[in-house]
Amino acid sequence: MRFRRRQPLVSPLSSRYMSEPDLGDFEEEVGGPDGGTDTGDAEKEGFERMEVNPPSTDGLGVVCAGDGIAVGNDPRLTAYVTVGNRSDVRVGRYLVVPYPDDEALLTRVAGLRYAQQFENDDANEIQARRAMKADGVDEADYKFLASLEPVAVVSGDERRMPDRVPKPNARVERATDKEAMKTGLDIPSDGVFVGHLAVGGRKVRTSASPPTIDYRLRDEYGDAEPLVFRHTLIAGGTGSGKSHNAKNILRQFLGSRYRLDDARRRPAVVVFDPQNEYAQMHDDPDVDKETRRRWEAEGIEYGGYDDTTAFVPDVAGFDYDPNHGAPQVEFSVPFEMARENPWLLAGAELSENQTMVLRTLLTDYFRDADEPTYDGFSDFVMDPANAERYIESGRAHEATYNALKRKVAENPIFGRVFDQPAPAVTEDKILDRFVRPGALSVVPTYHVTKSRAEEVVVLALASLLVDNKLSTGGRENIKETPLVLALDEAHNFLADTDSAQGRVIKGKFGEAAKQGRKERLGLFLITQDPGDIADPVFKQINTRVALNLGDEDAIRSLNIPTELEDRVPYMGKGEMVVYSPDNSEPVEVVGLSDPVTRHG
Repeated sequence: MRFRRRQPLVSPLSSRYMSEPDLGDFEEEVGGPDGGTDTGDAEKEGFERMEVNPPSTDGLGVVCAGDGIAVGNDPRLTAYVTVGNRSDVRVGRYLVVPYPDDEALLTRVAGLRYAQQFENDDANEIQARRAMKADGVDEADYKFLASLEPVAVVSGDERRMPDRVPKPNARVERATDKEAMKTGLDIPSDGVFVGHLAVGGRKVRTSASPPTIDYRLRDEYGDAEPLVFRHTLIAGGTGSGKSHNAKNILRQFLGSRYRLDDARRRPAVVVFDPQNEYAQMHDDPDVDKETRRRWEAEGIEYGGYDDTTAFVPDVAGFDYDPNHGAPQVEFSVPFEMARENPWLLAGAELSENQTMVLRTLLTDYFRDADEPTYDGFSDFVMDPANAERYIESGRAHEATYNALKRKVAENPIFGRVFDQPAPAVTEDKILDRFVRPGALSVVPTYHVTKSRAEEVVVLALASLLVDNKLSTGGRENIKETPLVLALDEAHNFLADTDSAQGRVIKGKFGEAAKQGRKERLGLFLITQDPGDIADPVFKQINTRVALNLGDEDAIRSLNIPTELEDRVPYMGKGEMVVYSPDNSEPVEVVGLSDPVTRHG
């Protein structure tokens, strides 16, 4: 007798791995090769034969309603991916769900999973052994589901928040329209080039020519401040491509113009360079003609920058060995700068009381000195008569005064830094050349191997620029020139310390970050320890670029979205996450593999 046909007890995947003896009487129940379930019977019963392997050139699958479809505060959007398209789908990839009209929902793949096509428990010994002997998996036996994160509704050249729910079984397509993707992700069409949109380290490709999507930082905001003056931070570990990409981005800034006092001016870019890398931007890169042609087609600034000057600090006992073709100008730090910046002598090792007494000594010395120098101040402090006067009058405790003699007056670092033979950085002939529209001024400190000496040079010069930029009575050439102040190894100079000097630095540069927007002063910080940047400065940074970082605390300190934060430890060289709320949606970007100027 024939048994009544009923729902199979095992999936086709299981039966495919069974030999005929394994089937036993099962053929009798559901029909074997001649039992009525062959292709002919399927066609007679109205089933359509389908080829499931070739991928679709249009759709990847459809929106499923099984778990509900929702947009809003708790979005739920799942797509069933057809068999032939599954190998092409990755977490992070951009997909489009069209609406019945001309609008479309741009989405990002947030997760991928397999689910059972049939009710079957494949977690058993027999199934596992047969699967291990099999050659591959029959994809048709499983559901392949993609969880989609709504990004934006795109309507022509406009975008808005996801406020429409897609229809059940709506087609899910590859995102191949370049302009629609830039609109959906709010990526500006013009501005400072950073790299190309990517997913998992691979460039996103569209149907346009060129097929890649250029990612840029918005340069023009109408009456609002350009993004560069809302400050940028590049964070990455050793070997991540941090300096390579920083130089490429700075080269783009040099080709821009910014509005200041109703006129459009080219910026001056000043780079503090502890690794002796940035003066090489004067020299041409070693790239072929095809690479140059591609850069020109995409409007990328490239080539050695002629108006580059290396301003070399004159520090006694340290000689600079150039590795570039840029002209060099030596300068020195005059002790006179300590009149307004006594914290230059304070350092992290002075206590609060010692700092207060130091200020008193400096005030008295500068009041009476005709030509103040560090040597003169050292003699003033070491004079026994002066020491007795300050101690006897109660203006300084004996232990505090003796500490200042040891830490300041007899400190060999200060004698090396201050008042060297080169022209003082405060002289007109130095400052006029140092800050000019379109000039790239690099301050290499690689040769200054004493970290305290390097710190004094960098902070003295950076403070000079900041004070003149923000002061109503600042130098005209600095006030009237848009300025990008780049600081490599920024964590060494803008650390969030609680020392007397640290508090001054945090206050000064925190105020610069706040006021820089309207004064056209942009901070461009490069670091491998973003968590060490002083909080008043870090809070003002709008654009955060994260390359590969292995330290979890450093990654968390960047405050980038979780879904992108998780990718940072796995990024290859030149791959980055860009989080810039005033510019675009958070995205993954791949920088140029070749330097646009000389590097290395």
